Amino acid sequence: MRVVRWVLRFVGWLLTPIVAWAASFVGATAGARLFRSAAPTTNLILAVVSGAVVAVVVLIGWLRLLRRSPRLQHVLEVTEDGTPVAALEAGAEGS
Repeated sequence: MRVVRWVLRFVGWLLTPIVAWAASFVGATAGARLFRSAAPTTNLILAVVSGAVVAVVVLIGWLRLLRRSPRLQHVLEVTEDGTPVAALEAGAEGS
């Protein structure tokens, strides 16, 4: 049971980077489809820019949700800013 809880907590901590990665992929795909042009370099630049913009917007939304949801903070065992509680406890023990 202890191992399962640790694995679930670890996956929970990885949600923020996974959400950002997925958002950038979706944004880049949408940008590549929406902004079709004749030049491949222009397509690549637009896909990268749209992916970055979508990733930043979704990441800001995710962090806002995390800050405003005490239940989500409790389930993921993180603070309001997304820092894992275990990391803060380990830092306090080391000091």
